[in-house]
Amino acid sequence: MQKPTPEIQQRLQQLRSQLQKASYAYYVLDAPVMEDAVYDQLYRELQDLETEYPQLITPDSPTQRVGESPATEFVSVRHNIPLYSLENAFNMAEFAAWEQRWQRIVATAAAYVCELKIDGSAVALTYENGVLVRGATRGDGVTGEDITQNVRAIRTIPLRLNWEEPPPVVEVRGEVFLPLAEFDRINRERAAAGELPFANPRNAAAGTLRQLDPRIVADRHLSFFPYNLHLPASGEITTHWSSLELLAGFGFQVNPHRQLCPSLAEVKGYYDEWEERRRQLPYMTDGVVVKINDLALQAQLGFTQKFPRWAIALKYQAQEVPTVVEAVTVQVGRTGALTPVAELKPVLLAGTMVARASLHNRDRVAELDLHIGDTVIIRKAGEIIPEVVLVLPELRPANAIPFQMPTTCPECGATVIKPPDEAVTRCINGECPAIIRGAIVHWASRNALDINGLGEKLVIQLVEQKLITSVADLYDLTVEQLATLERFGDKSARKLIAAIEKSKMQPWARVLYGLGIRHVGSVNAELLAAQFPSVELLRSASQSELEAVSGIGDIIARSVYEWFQVTANQAMIQRLQAHGLQMGSLPVPQSPRLPVPPAPLIGKTFVITGTLPTLKRDEAKLMIVQAGGKVTNSISAKTDYLLVGAEPGSKLLKAQSLGVSCLSESELLAMLGN
Repeated sequence: MQKPTPEIQQRLQQLRSQLQKASYAYYVLDAPVMEDAVYDQLYRELQDLETEYPQLITPDSPTQRVGESPATEFVSVRHNIPLYSLENAFNMAEFAAWEQRWQRIVATAAAYVCELKIDGSAVALTYENGVLVRGATRGDGVTGEDITQNVRAIRTIPLRLNWEEPPPVVEVRGEVFLPLAEFDRINRERAAAGELPFANPRNAAAGTLRQLDPRIVADRHLSFFPYNLHLPASGEITTHWSSLELLAGFGFQVNPHRQLCPSLAEVKGYYDEWEERRRQLPYMTDGVVVKINDLALQAQLGFTQKFPRWAIALKYQAQEVPTVVEAVTVQVGRTGALTPVAELKPVLLAGTMVARASLHNRDRVAELDLHIGDTVIIRKAGEIIPEVVLVLPELRPANAIPFQMPTTCPECGATVIKPPDEAVTRCINGECPAIIRGAIVHWASRNALDINGLGEKLVIQLVEQKLITSVADLYDLTVEQLATLERFGDKSARKLIAAIEKSKMQPWARVLYGLGIRHVGSVNAELLAAQFPSVELLRSASQSELEAVSGIGDIIARSVYEWFQVTANQAMIQRLQAHGLQMGSLPVPQSPRLPVPPAPLIGKTFVITGTLPTLKRDEAKLMIVQAGGKVTNSISAKTDYLLVGAEPGSKLLKAQSLGVSCLSESELLAMLGN
C-alpha cells in the first residue's frame, strides 16, 4: 500500500473541509456557495485520492455519506423509499464503464430511457387514494422536509390524480424548477426592491420551496417534471417508459424530450443532440439521465449505499472547473495595457484543455487576493476566453506566493502607470516592442487592411530584426529584406509585398479602424469616415464636433481628438499618405441599404441575436446607428426591439418575457424605408 506524503494528507483534509462546507450550505442552509460542476470535480479528486490511499478514508468523509441533515424550520419526514442521488459520468467512456459494471451483475443487454437532467430541486410527492397528501424535499435521501403547502401552489402538480380507481398509496418523484423567463422576472423585481438577485434558477427554485408563505411560491410560478413512479407491487407496469406515459395520463406535465434508446450508440446520439439544443430550452439542464427501461432488471440490480445501479447522470462538460495556478505572466497589448494571465495546471473545460486564463487587471488580482499555488475556479467568459472567477483560500498551500503586478513593463522595462479613470495598468512607451507588434497585427487584420500572410509570427520577426517600428514601415519593405527572414524565400516575399501593395486600395473607413485608436471599433470607424470623409477633416475636428456624430460618445470623441494631437501619429499619417493609402472617401452614390435622413430610429434601442439572412451583424448595427438608433449587447426593460435571426438563443426568451418587440431582417429594412 502506497505511503501518502504530508502534502497528500493536507490536500485530503482541505478537500473534505471544503466539500463539507459546500454540502452544508447547499442542503441545510439552502444557500449554495459552489457551482455543481466545481463540487463534482473536487468530489472526484477526493474519490481518486481515497482510492489511491484507502488507509486515509475516514467515516466523516463526504464520499461515505449520501447527503446532509435537513434544516429544522420545516417538519422532518422520512421517505417511504430512500430518495437516492445519481452516480455521475462525464463522458461516454465513463458511461460505457458503468454499463460494463451492471452487466457483470446481470449478464444481459438492455434498452435505456434518456431524459433531460433538469437543473432544479428534487421532491417526493405522496398520493393517498389519488389525493396529494405530502410533498417532501430530498434532504439526506432518507429524511426530508415537509413542504406540502408549497408544492400545492405549483400548478403543474395535480392535487388529485386523473385515475378512476387509484391504489391506496402512490409516490411520484420529480424535479421542481424555475423557467428562465420567470427567473428573469423575479430578479428584476428583487433588484427594484433593493434585494439581492438569485444567482441562478436552481437557487431560486430551492429558495422558493423553503418559503413559509405559500403565496410567495404561487407568485413565482415554479414548474415540475416527474421522472419516477412508485406503485404498489403490480405486474401491470413493466417498463420505465410506460410509467412515464402513465404519469402523463395522471395529469402531470412529463418532459416531452425523452427517448427510448436500444443501445449505447443511441444514448450517445441523444446526448450529443441535446448538448447543442439545450441552450434553446426555456429552462436549465446540465446533462442527461439514463435509466434501464426494464423495471424487473432495475429490481435485480438494486442499489449501492448511495446510488441506484440501474441509472446514471451523463453530465455535460462543465463551464466552471477548479484547477491550480502554477505561475502568473503579464502580457502587453497594442494599447500598452498590461494583462495578468494565470498559467494553470491543464484542465478540461467545455470540451477543451485549458492551461491559461485571464486575470484582467491589477484591481481584479487584488480583489481575488491571488497567490501562486492557489486552487481557483475558472470559466469560459462568453464561452470563449477562460477567466479566473474565484479563489478558494481554504485550499491555499502554506508555500503559496502572493502575486503583485509589476511596476515596470515586462517587454521594454519602462515605468508603467495606472490612469485614475481606468482599471488597467499601462506602458506608455511608444517604442515598446509589444505595442509595436500589436499595432501592426491589428493593422493587417481582416477588418482593417486585410493583409494576407502578415501574421503574428512574421510580425515578431520583423520587429525583432528592426525592419519595422510602425505600420508605415510596412510600405518601405523590399523583397530582399523579407527574403532574409527565417523560412521566408523569394516567392513568399514577393507574395507578401503584393498583399501589402494591395492594401493601399482599402477604403478610408478601414484605414481609420486600422490606426488602432482606442475605443474605435469597425462600426465607429464607418460612422466617423462617413461624417469626416478625409483625414484632414477628421484631424481638424473639435471634440464637440466629434461628439455630435450619432453613435459616437464622449469617450470615443476624446480618444480620437487626443490621438490626432500626438506628433508621432501626425508623422505616421503623412507617411501613409505619401505611400498612397486611401485617407479620404471618394464621392459615391448613396447605398440603397443605408438609411437617409430624417433618422427613423432616433432614440430606439436594439439588440441583435442569431444569424441574419443577408446582413452581417456589423452591417445591421451600422444601419441602425446611422438611422439614429442604438445597439446594445443585452436585453433589458429599456430595449425597444430585438432583431432576430436564425438560432436566436436565450435572448429571444428574455425579450418575450419582457414584452420587447421582435423584428425580422425584412421588418427592420421596412422601418428604414428600404
